[in-house]
Amino acid sequence: MSECESALIELCHNLRARLDVWCVLPNHYHLLTRTARISELRTRLGKFHGSSSYRWNGEDGARGRKVWFRAVERSMRSERHYYATLNYINHNPVKHGYVEKWQDWPFSSAREYFASIGEEDGERIWRDYPVLDYGREWDVD
Repeated sequence: MSECESALIELCHNLRARLDVWCVLPNHYHLLTRTARISELRTRLGKFHGSSSYRWNGEDGARGRKVWFRAVERSMRSERHYYATLNYINHNPVKHGYVEKWQDWPFSSAREYFASIGEEDGERIWRDYPVLDYGREWDVD
């Protein structure tokens, strides 16, 4: 996961995409990024998916196994949508039962995020922009 995290961060950096938060889990990842080059980012992510799945399947002796399933591009519709997305990504390791606190997951930006805004603001953002039923069209304004 560390290798995957590094590759994703480097990919965004090389495209000068602002990477706001990220989280890499054993079976998926999330990125919240700002870029004017979304088509190129999606193309490069596709190439990353192809090369990494080929290599990992070879290492595991599992040629043909589907490693990556899809990439979703979604423009943020509002401040509420942005911060709920940020909370969702930071909360993902907790949601999936890997850790009890965001900051304890080593393959995410949560520690940096909390260090940059402080615990008080982090708790306020969590309260003000709850995840709720994230992904179920709750964000349609």
